[in-house]
Amino acid sequence: MEKPLAIFAGRSNIALSRAIAEQYGATLGDVTIKEFSDGEIYVKFQQSIRGYDTYIVQSTPPPSNNIMELLLLIDAAKRASCDRVTAVMPYFGYARQDRKDQPRVSIAAKLMANLLTTAGADRVLTMDLHAPQIQGFFDIPLDHLYASSIFVDYFEQNPIDDLVVVAPDVGSLKMARSYAKRLHAGLAFVDKRRPTQNVAEVMNIIGEIKGKNILLVDDLIDTAGTITNAATALRERGARNIMAASTHPILSGPAYQRIEDSPIDLMLVTDSVPLSKPSRKLKVLSTAEIFADAIRRIHTNDSISTLFDD
Repeated sequence: MEKPLAIFAGRSNIALSRAIAEQYGATLGDVTIKEFSDGEIYVKFQQSIRGYDTYIVQSTPPPSNNIMELLLLIDAAKRASCDRVTAVMPYFGYARQDRKDQPRVSIAAKLMANLLTTAGADRVLTMDLHAPQIQGFFDIPLDHLYASSIFVDYFEQNPIDDLVVVAPDVGSLKMARSYAKRLHAGLAFVDKRRPTQNVAEVMNIIGEIKGKNILLVDDLIDTAGTITNAATALRERGARNIMAASTHPILSGPAYQRIEDSPIDLMLVTDSVPLSKPSRKLKVLSTAEIFADAIRRIHTNDSISTLFDD
């Protein structure tokens, strides 16, 4: 007999949570989440989940309330005697702090892994970790999905001639190479240095981009300095139309204005993080189908390796 399943939503991305449930063929479970006057978060499942295979959908972009809310939901689910709880994190926050690259700094990504495990998560399902090695921080199963299949499908349906895929920094080169291979496109990358946090300076462009159509790819965009500086440098060096694709549109601070003022014609993003406001240059593609498929395969103990499309 198959275990019953329930999908619940935290408050960080209700629209995506609802879409995932609809793609699965279910409705979101009934849970109350509210805050006391001082901001303390309170959660309560309003239905029995005893023996259930439970999935809690919650991205964890800033503020830190999102991660705290997820931890409380996991804890409440375990105390309600669910059979298994999976944290479905379309965006895994604090992933950029994945190593001790300077003295006296925190390895925040490892701390997040410890917190999720301590709260009682039996499994984590996420997409496009900023640093793939974070998977090794967990002592519980972690399923890592890739948005590349979503973006590649888009470009296969909307093909572009003379396309060159460009990595805006060396860290994105492996991802760019994968896109270039699947789209049968050229490959280039921007060599840059970062004098301070959130400040990027373009140094050199490695590869042939003059007269070519460009696709810039990255896993996340925060202040948009890296990708817009790269786009400006590419245009100055003779690139034609410039597009961008990024999984996680954090878009903080001056990001929207930078994108608006940049030579980027269209930027594709996913709904892993909800946009704070619309933009004529941003097009959102849904991740609901791939997450629903992954949940279905986890629930039935089927292989999800076919979804690991990197």
